[in-house]
Amino acid sequence: MSILFFSPSSARVIHELNLSLSVCFFVKVVRSLREPEFTGGSFLQVGDSCSAARDCGVGLYCGDCAAAGRTRPSCIRDLAIQPTTIVKGLPFNRYSWLVTHNSFSIVGEPSRTGVERVTFYNQEDTVTNQLRNGVRGLMLDMYDFGGDVWLCHSLQGQCYNFTAFEPAIDTLKEVEAFLSENPTEIVTIFIEDYVHAPMRLSKLFTAADLMKYWYPISEMPTSGQEWPTVTDMVAKNHRLLVFTSDASKESSEGIAYQWSYLLENESGDPGIDPSACPNRKESQPLNSRSASLFMQNYFPTIPVESEACKENSVGLPQMVQTCYAAAGNRIPNFIAVNFYMRSDGGGVFDVQDRINGLTLCGCNTIAACQAGAPAGACKNTGAPNRTTSSVNGNVYSGTVEFKTSASRASSTSTWSNLVISLSLALILKPF
Repeated sequence: MSILFFSPSSARVIHELNLSLSVCFFVKVVRSLREPEFTGGSFLQVGDSCSAARDCGVGLYCGDCAAAGRTRPSCIRDLAIQPTTIVKGLPFNRYSWLVTHNSFSIVGEPSRTGVERVTFYNQEDTVTNQLRNGVRGLMLDMYDFGGDVWLCHSLQGQCYNFTAFEPAIDTLKEVEAFLSENPTEIVTIFIEDYVHAPMRLSKLFTAADLMKYWYPISEMPTSGQEWPTVTDMVAKNHRLLVFTSDASKESSEGIAYQWSYLLENESGDPGIDPSACPNRKESQPLNSRSASLFMQNYFPTIPVESEACKENSVGLPQMVQTCYAAAGNRIPNFIAVNFYMRSDGGGVFDVQDRINGLTLCGCNTIAACQAGAPAGACKNTGAPNRTTSSVNGNVYSGTVEFKTSASRASSTSTWSNLVISLSLALILKPF
């Protein structure tokens, strides 16, 4: 055994070194109580305080929602769970999909006309990014402009150089690239149609190389019948549904007239008043069974970025409940919103998960559904206010906003619990 001897000066140095190490350890312990240490893939979850996007897990970003009283940055969802990856092979009209209102009207989009743009904005990221984040429906306003078809956020049916965004083909090429890269995904386009030049729209989709994905009118169900399964649609490569607001285009260009196949509530301010859910004047009443698809609009007439987080977290669940009742206990197949990523945590993504879970498998979120299991056989998703699932191979953590009762076996009880769950959103806070 070796014995070491230290001089008084050496001992003093060692004592000071030990004291310094003790202080460093104490500081580290204190810091660990205040903030996480991101090692080994450990990331913050929805609602946890954050300081940068890298702090949060996959499918989350670091943001705030002052409108809902959350001024401290926290992790917020920006990625949808695609229901068809968990519950497969059902008719298209059984699922609920996320839609962006005026998908092309993007904050910060540079002018393509050389004139400063004067209009409202509704989204914050590119159409490509919207699709990658799980958006499956795009609302596009198309106009005749400069001898071509342009996307405009305009007025009185005419596009101006100060309301124009870009040639429509540019956005449609983004859609084509996404469909090419994702051979099992289905995208729906809703055209607010101000294009009057003959055959210009059909030529546009041909030029964008989208006709190979086109869902033909001849196979679209009428009179409220079920749609084909998503499996059949993918097998036939019928992965692009296109609807127009111009009834004449159905016979002249083979583009489906929207309100022959969809029911739709009023857009703008009337569509965000939770006391009623009126149908859009072009649509049949929401409780009609004349169509098998239902579009729920939820966005104010004048979009305000800073208010969207509260709208998507507080107002939307209320309005889904109201419209569910007005539509005769029918879920929305499409939920159209502004600034889709803004919320106080889960927002439209959690609402969509809740609807798909209750509808498709009788669970309180799609993340709890089990492929091939009977209705109500829900897997444990962890803590009561968390869901954990896999999105495109990445682990995703989200927040369950609504509480539901025990597992349900019948479709009737599933619909009843949908109403109960959405009602509880009025009084329960996710964090």
